[in-house]
Amino acid sequence: MQEYKQVIAVRTDIKMSKGKLAAQVAHAAVEAVFIILDSGHPEWKHWLREWRSQGQKKIVVKVQNEQELLQVYQEARRLGLPASLIADAGHTELPPGTRTTVGVGPAPSQLVDRVTGRLKLL
Repeated sequence: MQEYKQVIAVRTDIKMSKGKLAAQVAHAAVEAVFIILDSGHPEWKHWLREWRSQGQKKIVVKVQNEQELLQVYQEARRLGLPASLIADAGHTELPPGTRTTVGVGPAPSQLVDRVTGRLKLL
């Protein structure tokens, strides 16, 4: 059986409270799903349905800086995967526009691993 997952990458070079970090991870996860729902991409929508039926597996990993975060996002897009890039609004802890997280997938696990498989768990 094909397995599906979503991976969220979080920058570790910026200071965020636990609550802020949780909110940014949630933004990345939800926005990636909205990107799929808003797309005309039937394969992505199939992946979303399968991922949902399998329990919505999510994994949170860390990246060292903004450059590495952008590399994850760009590689996901290059491979044709749904991906979200979150920039903070700047209302609380971070300056406006600070890029904090990237959501990759939901998509087949082996495709997501091509982008995020080398990254360590948060």
